[in-house]
Amino acid sequence: MPTIEILGLIAAALTTSAFIPQVYKAWKYKSTKDISMTMYLVFLVGIILWLFYGIAIESLSVAVANGVTIVLALAIIIAKIRYK
Repeated sequence: MPTIEILGLIAAALTTSAFIPQVYKAWKYKSTKDISMTMYLVFLVGIILWLFYGIAIESLSVAVANGVTIVLALAIIIAKIRYK
């Protein structure tokens, strides 16, 4: 694996894991009143496109990071709908 891809995987782990506390807090407290649904919907579309891009250029770090981030963003969107 090229060094640059390892750097990408580290960056992916850091940026993707940044969403975990938000998901945890939303589910634990069952509150999403301060979360923008519009922001998360636009963000979701963007990361879906990044996932397709990562697959197209065969970049493991881009594809994995965005695949996991899609799941986390969907968790927030579902919480937003559920705890409205």
